[in-house]
Amino acid sequence: MTQETTNDATHGAEEGSSDMFNTTAGWVLFAAGLGLGLSIVAGKVFHGDSPQRPDTLGYVIEGVDTGVVAGPVVTIDQVLNGMPQNEQIAAGERVFAKCQACHTVEQGGAAGVGPNLYGIMGAPVGGVSGYSYSPAMAGFGGNWGWEEMNQWLASPRRYVDGTKMSFAGLSSIEDRAAVAMYMNSFGSNLPIPEYVEVAAEESDADVEVEENEAVEAGAAEAEAQQEAAAELEEAGA
Repeated sequence: MTQETTNDATHGAEEGSSDMFNTTAGWVLFAAGLGLGLSIVAGKVFHGDSPQRPDTLGYVIEGVDTGVVAGPVVTIDQVLNGMPQNEQIAAGERVFAKCQACHTVEQGGAAGVGPNLYGIMGAPVGGVSGYSYSPAMAGFGGNWGWEEMNQWLASPRRYVDGTKMSFAGLSSIEDRAAVAMYMNSFGSNLPIPEYVEVAAEESDADVEVEENEAVEAGAAEAEAQQEAAAELEEAGA
Protein backbone atom coordinates (compact mmCIF):
# COMPACT_ATOMS: atom_id res chain seq x y z
CA MET A 1 0.00 0.00 0.00
CA THR A 2 2.78 2.34 0.94
CA GLN A 3 4.69 1.50 -2.20
CA GLU A 4 1.64 2.22 -4.38
CA THR A 5 1.12 5.57 -2.63
CA THR A 6 4.77 6.46 -3.19
CA ASN A 7 4.57 5.49 -6.85
CA ASP A 8 1.42 7.58 -7.33
CA ALA A 9 3.08 10.60 -5.67
CA THR A 10 6.17 10.23 -7.81
CA HIS A 11 4.09 9.88 -10.95
CA GLY A 12 2.05 12.97 -10.01
CA ALA A 13 5.21 14.97 -9.38
CA GLU A 14 6.57 13.95 -12.76
CA GLU A 15 3.34 14.96 -14.46
CA GLY A 16 3.35 18.32 -12.64
CA SER A 17 6.95 18.95 -13.62
CA SER A 18 6.15 18.03 -17.21
CA ASP A 19 3.14 20.37 -17.24
CA MET A 20 5.21 23.24 -15.80
CA PHE A 21 7.90 22.67 -18.41
CA ASN A 22 5.35 22.62 -21.19
CA THR A 23 3.72 25.80 -19.88
CA THR A 24 7.07 27.59 -19.60
CA ALA A 25 8.10 26.45 -23.06
CA GLY A 26 4.80 27.61 -24.44
CA TRP A 27 5.18 31.10 -22.95
CA VAL A 28 8.76 31.34 -24.24
CA LEU A 29 7.63 30.42 -27.74
CA PHE A 30 4.74 32.87 -27.49
CA ALA A 31 7.06 35.70 -26.40
CA ALA A 32 9.49 34.91 -29.22
CA GLY A 33 6.68 34.89 -31.76
CA LEU A 34 5.26 38.14 -30.39
CA GLY A 35 8.67 39.82 -30.52
CA LEU A 36 9.22 38.69 -34.09
CA GLY A 37 5.78 39.92 -35.12
CA LEU A 38 6.28 43.32 -33.52
CA SER A 39 9.67 43.63 -35.19
CA ILE A 40 8.13 42.96 -38.61
CA VAL A 41 5.29 45.43 -37.99
CA ALA A 42 7.70 48.12 -36.76
CA GLY A 43 9.87 47.63 -39.84
CA LYS A 44 6.85 48.13 -42.11
CA VAL A 45 5.63 51.22 -40.25
CA PHE A 46 8.96 52.98 -39.80
CA HIS A 47 10.64 51.67 -42.97
CA GLY A 48 13.61 50.37 -41.01
CA ASP A 49 14.69 48.20 -43.92
CA SER A 50 14.76 51.14 -46.35
CA PRO A 51 15.25 54.40 -44.41
CA GLN A 52 14.33 57.57 -46.28
CA ARG A 53 14.85 61.21 -45.45
CA PRO A 54 11.59 62.83 -44.22
CA ASP A 55 10.22 65.79 -46.14
CA THR A 56 10.20 67.88 -42.95
CA LEU A 57 13.08 67.50 -40.54
CA GLY A 58 12.56 67.43 -36.81
CA TYR A 59 15.25 68.92 -34.58
CA VAL A 60 18.14 70.08 -36.75
CA ILE A 61 21.58 70.25 -35.13
CA GLU A 62 23.54 73.35 -36.09
CA GLY A 63 26.60 72.64 -38.19
CA VAL A 64 25.22 69.43 -39.67
CA ASP A 65 24.52 69.37 -43.40
CA THR A 66 20.75 68.94 -43.75
CA GLY A 67 20.90 68.67 -47.52
CA VAL A 68 18.41 71.55 -47.82
CA VAL A 69 19.48 74.32 -50.18
CA ALA A 70 19.03 77.69 -48.48
CA GLY A 71 16.99 80.30 -50.27
CA PRO A 72 18.02 83.90 -50.86
CA VAL A 73 18.90 85.87 -47.73
CA VAL A 74 16.23 88.37 -46.75
CA THR A 75 17.64 91.66 -45.44
CA ILE A 76 16.12 94.11 -42.98
CA ASP A 77 16.08 96.76 -45.73
CA GLN A 78 14.00 94.49 -47.95
CA VAL A 79 11.47 93.76 -45.20
CA LEU A 80 11.17 97.41 -44.17
CA ASN A 81 10.28 98.32 -47.75
CA GLY A 82 8.01 95.33 -48.23
CA MET A 83 4.80 96.79 -46.80
CA PRO A 84 3.28 100.17 -45.90
CA GLN A 85 4.77 101.77 -42.80
CA ASN A 86 1.46 102.13 -40.98
CA GLU A 87 0.75 98.42 -41.37
CA GLN A 88 4.25 97.55 -40.20
CA ILE A 89 3.92 99.82 -37.16
CA ALA A 90 0.62 98.16 -36.25
CA ALA A 91 2.26 94.74 -36.55
CA GLY A 92 5.17 95.96 -34.43
CA GLU A 93 2.82 97.10 -31.70
CA ARG A 94 1.40 93.59 -31.45
CA VAL A 95 4.84 91.98 -31.29
CA PHE A 96 6.08 94.59 -28.79
CA ALA A 97 3.63 93.12 -26.28
CA LYS A 98 6.38 90.57 -25.59
CA CYS A 99 8.67 93.43 -24.53
CA GLN A 100 6.27 95.33 -22.27
CA ALA A 101 7.12 93.27 -19.20
CA CYS A 102 10.56 94.93 -19.20
CA HIS A 103 10.30 98.10 -21.32
CA THR A 104 8.17 101.17 -21.84
CA VAL A 105 8.32 103.06 -25.13
CA GLU A 106 6.24 106.17 -24.47
CA GLN A 107 7.98 109.49 -23.78
CA GLY A 108 8.71 109.86 -20.06
CA GLY A 109 7.99 106.19 -19.40
CA ALA A 110 9.66 104.67 -16.37
CA ALA A 111 12.53 102.24 -16.63
CA GLY A 112 11.76 98.72 -15.54
CA VAL A 113 13.93 95.66 -15.89
CA GLY A 114 15.09 97.35 -19.09
CA PRO A 115 15.40 101.04 -20.03
CA ASN A 116 12.68 103.23 -21.48
CA LEU A 117 12.92 102.99 -25.28
CA TYR A 118 11.52 106.37 -26.36
CA GLY A 119 13.75 107.77 -29.11
CA ILE A 120 15.94 104.67 -29.09
CA MET A 121 16.35 104.34 -32.88
CA GLY A 122 19.46 106.25 -33.89
CA ALA A 123 20.48 106.78 -30.26
CA PRO A 124 23.79 105.55 -28.78
CA VAL A 125 23.85 101.92 -27.63
CA GLY A 126 23.73 101.80 -23.85
CA GLY A 127 23.06 105.51 -23.66
CA VAL A 128 19.67 105.91 -21.94
CA SER A 129 20.26 108.31 -19.07
CA GLY A 130 19.57 107.03 -15.57
CA TYR A 131 19.58 103.34 -16.45
CA SER A 132 22.23 101.00 -15.04
CA TYR A 133 23.61 99.01 -17.97
CA SER A 134 25.86 95.98 -17.82
CA PRO A 135 29.55 96.78 -18.51
CA ALA A 136 29.30 94.91 -21.83
CA MET A 137 26.37 97.04 -22.95
CA ALA A 138 27.75 100.32 -21.64
CA GLY A 139 31.03 99.81 -23.46
CA PHE A 140 29.66 98.36 -26.71
CA GLY A 141 29.60 101.64 -28.65
CA GLY A 142 27.82 102.65 -31.84
CA ASN A 143 24.21 103.69 -32.44
CA TRP A 144 20.96 101.81 -32.84
CA GLY A 145 20.56 101.71 -36.61
CA TRP A 146 18.19 99.39 -38.46
CA GLU A 147 20.70 96.56 -38.93
CA GLU A 148 22.04 96.94 -35.39
CA MET A 149 18.54 96.67 -33.96
CA ASN A 150 17.80 93.72 -36.25
CA GLN A 151 20.79 91.77 -34.92
CA TRP A 152 20.03 92.74 -31.31
CA LEU A 153 16.41 91.63 -31.52
CA ALA A 154 17.46 88.36 -33.17
CA SER A 155 19.64 87.40 -30.19
CA PRO A 156 20.67 89.99 -27.59
CA ARG A 157 23.26 87.74 -25.94
CA ARG A 158 24.84 86.78 -29.25
CA TYR A 159 25.02 90.41 -30.38
CA VAL A 160 26.35 91.80 -27.10
CA ASP A 161 28.26 89.12 -25.24
CA GLY A 162 27.80 89.76 -21.53
CA THR A 163 24.51 91.65 -21.64
CA LYS A 164 22.19 91.05 -18.70
CA MET A 165 19.13 91.00 -20.96
CA SER A 166 17.61 87.52 -20.76
CA PHE A 167 15.25 87.79 -23.75
CA ALA A 168 15.89 84.92 -26.20
CA GLY A 169 15.15 87.02 -29.28
CA LEU A 170 12.74 87.12 -32.22
CA SER A 171 13.37 84.45 -34.85
CA SER A 172 11.30 86.14 -37.56
CA ILE A 173 12.97 89.01 -39.41
CA GLU A 174 9.49 90.33 -40.23
CA ASP A 175 8.76 90.60 -36.49
CA ARG A 176 12.10 92.29 -35.86
CA ALA A 177 11.51 94.81 -38.64
CA ALA A 178 8.01 95.53 -37.35
CA VAL A 179 9.22 96.12 -33.77
CA ALA A 180 12.02 98.39 -34.99
CA MET A 181 9.52 100.34 -37.09
CA TYR A 182 7.17 100.60 -34.11
CA MET A 183 9.90 101.93 -31.81
CA ASN A 184 11.03 104.30 -34.56
CA SER A 185 7.60 105.92 -34.45
CA PHE A 186 8.24 107.00 -30.85
CA GLY A 187 10.53 110.02 -30.98
CA SER A 188 13.06 108.74 -33.52
CA ASN A 189 11.81 108.94 -37.11
CA LEU A 190 15.01 107.40 -38.45
CA PRO A 191 14.87 107.36 -42.28
CA ILE A 192 13.86 104.05 -43.81
CA PRO A 193 16.83 102.60 -45.72
CA GLU A 194 16.45 102.28 -49.47
CA TYR A 195 16.31 98.75 -50.78
CA VAL A 196 17.89 97.90 -54.13
CA GLU A 197 17.06 94.60 -55.78
CA VAL A 198 20.22 92.49 -55.98
CA ALA A 199 18.77 90.58 -58.91
CA ALA A 200 18.43 93.82 -60.87
CA GLU A 201 22.08 94.64 -60.26
CA GLU A 202 23.09 91.18 -61.44
CA SER A 203 20.97 91.60 -64.58
CA ASP A 204 22.68 94.89 -65.39
CA ALA A 205 26.05 93.23 -64.95
CA ASP A 206 25.01 90.41 -67.26
CA VAL A 207 23.89 92.91 -69.89
CA GLU A 208 27.21 94.72 -69.67
CA VAL A 209 29.11 91.46 -70.12
CA GLU A 210 26.99 90.57 -73.14
CA GLU A 211 27.58 94.00 -74.67
CA ASN A 212 31.34 93.66 -74.19
CA GLU A 213 31.28 90.21 -75.75
CA ALA A 214 29.29 91.55 -78.71
CA VAL A 215 31.80 94.38 -79.23
CA GLU A 216 34.72 91.94 -79.09
CA ALA A 217 32.97 89.60 -81.53
CA GLY A 218 32.30 92.47 -83.93
CA ALA A 219 35.92 93.60 -83.77
CA ALA A 220 37.14 90.07 -84.45
CA GLU A 221 34.81 89.73 -87.45
CA ALA A 222 35.92 93.07 -88.88
CA GLU A 223 39.56 92.05 -88.49
CA ALA A 224 38.87 88.74 -90.25
CA GLN A 225 37.19 90.59 -93.15
CA GLN A 226 40.17 92.93 -93.51
CA GLU A 227 42.56 89.98 -93.61
CA ALA A 228 40.41 88.26 -96.25
CA ALA A 229 40.36 91.43 -98.38
CA ALA A 230 44.13 91.77 -98.11
CA GLU A 231 44.60 88.17 -99.25
CA LEU A 232 42.34 88.78 -102.30
CA GLU A 233 44.34 91.88 -103.27
CA GLU A 234 47.61 89.95 -103.04
CA ALA A 235 46.14 87.14 -105.15
CA GLY A 236 44.99 89.65 -107.82
CA ALA A 237 48.36 91.30 -107.93
